[in-house]
Amino acid sequence: MLPLENLKEGETLKIAIRRHWIVYVFVALYALVWVIISASTFITFWLEFFTTMLNIVFWLFYSIFLYIEWLNHELDLYIVTNNRVIWVEQISWMNRNTRECNLWQVQEVSSKTKGIFANIFNYGTLSIQTAGANTNNLDMDFCPDSMQQARQVLNIVDEYRDNEARLKSGMTGEDIHKHNQIEEWKN
Repeated sequence: MLPLENLKEGETLKIAIRRHWIVYVFVALYALVWVIISASTFITFWLEFFTTMLNIVFWLFYSIFLYIEWLNHELDLYIVTNNRVIWVEQISWMNRNTRECNLWQVQEVSSKTKGIFANIFNYGTLSIQTAGANTNNLDMDFCPDSMQQARQVLNIVDEYRDNEARLKSGMTGEDIHKHNQIEEWKN
């Protein structure tokens, strides 16, 4: 569910970017490790009461760990509107970081794909560098099709800057809307 209730009046959602599905494979690999550990304790100690109870306690804590790990990846989200970029990052359980910047503050949008798996499964790091006192990048690891997403964000930023330039040159909002429609039809 996207947090669209916090959008400003007149603001529209352009794109929303979530992490690549490959992060869930990593969570599944964690689960596989615990299945192997659990099975090996059963094979080693058979069905003794202590072994059974130990496995139940391990699986209880491990399922909580898996849920938190899944949640950390599921709730990470880039939201790009016609006015700003919002980066919602779930750092850990009950620890969320939300940053936003206006589109005029975006200085650079880049993508980086590193490694054989990233190239095979088409994911990478999407990075948005902003201007201002707090010049932290908005980085999303495991971004699906990071190069295409970077292009889309740059196109939205360019469209925003073109609209701002037209407003400053004296065009009305209706003229800008018509101009944008003509540009869309050309593409």
